[in-house]
Amino acid sequence: IPTNVISITDGQIFLESDLFHQGVRPAINVGNSVSRVGGSAQIKAMRQVAGTLRLSLAQYRELAAFAQFGSSDLDQATQRQLNRGARLVELLKQPQYSPLAVEQQVALLYAGVNGFFDTIDVADVMRAQDELVKFMSTRHGQVLSSIKEKKSIDDSIKAALEAALKEFVEHFTSMKGMARA
Repeated sequence: IPTNVISITDGQIFLESDLFHQGVRPAINVGNSVSRVGGSAQIKAMRQVAGTLRLSLAQYRELAAFAQFGSSDLDQATQRQLNRGARLVELLKQPQYSPLAVEQQVALLYAGVNGFFDTIDVADVMRAQDELVKFMSTRHGQVLSSIKEKKSIDDSIKAALEAALKEFVEHFTSMKGMARA
């Protein structure tokens, strides 16, 4: 987007009724919305995990529109991108009056962007999100406290967060397996 267009449109947010009806709140069209301030207002940890989120969602929406016409012949990379995009959209859905602390948001977005939700069914992502918040608070509260305190993700926090997320995915999938039995 040319700089002069950004200056004219800075701070304009475009909402989409389709996203709203899918439960995405706020229903912001990330491709059309413009803000030079957005990332500057976030803590460093959020910028670290959400840096590629906008691009990933835009690519997902483009691929999803394309895949409607012939999804049977998609290569594995495209299928993976569509699967992760669907999970990211579900992860961004937030029930009304249910705000999350920024450190919880960072952990959830890190999990989504880095593929920890890839093995979880799309229909189960909301439940997994709730379970992950509880899991992190009860079993790995020190990781959340470190994110809150440092406001960034250094190597030690990243290692602890990844270990916690691996443990959660194993726990969640085993609980899902027991529910089926």
